[in-house]
Formats: sequence, C-alpha cells, structure tokens
Amino acid sequence: MEYVCQQLSGVGVVRTRKMFGDYCVYVDEKPAVLVCDNIAYVKKHPVIEDMMRNAECGCPYAGAKEHYILDVDHRDKAEEVLRTLLPVLNYPKKKNAPSKV
Repeated sequence: MEYVCQQLSGVGVVRTRKMFGDYCVYVDEKPAVLVCDNIAYVKKHPVIEDMMRNAECGCPYAGAKEHYILDVDHRDKAEEVLRTLLPVLNYPKKKNAPSKV
C-alpha cells in the first residue's frame, strides 16, 4: 500500500481505508483506486477508455464489475489516468447518524 500511495502522491492528497479485506485509496477524498491482492484497479469509465485501451482488466473481488488494472509502476501514466478520472468521480455519500428515539 505504501508503494501505491507513493506512486499516486503527485495527484492529490492520498489516504487509504481498509475495505472488503483489502484497501480503497482515496485521492482528495474521492474513492479512486481499489487495491486487492496487491493489484491496483480503477473503475472503467469513458473518460479514461482511450488511455486504458491496452490495459489488462479484472475484477477486484467476487461480484464486482470489471475494472481496469492500473500499472502504478509507470507513475506518470498512472497519475495522468487519475487526473483525468478524478473530476468525474463522486464523493462518497455521507451516512446519516441513526435517529435517537
């Protein structure tokens, strides 16, 4: 996880959260990358389709939709993909606190 975060640090503020037994990487508070079994995945989206044309694809976990596999070893390319993807990603919905009765 440290390596992935280092490679993506030029894009924005990076933090991680353990989810699904693996990790979600947030960039500027947007969930941007899933890291499962030491593989970084980004959501398939039309804005990065041309950039990721030759990328491998896979499912980060059972039941997930297919994602692009992000090659974080190529830092410039990974940062370019995230800079393009971030503006179209949504912030996570805030959970409402349970009502007191």
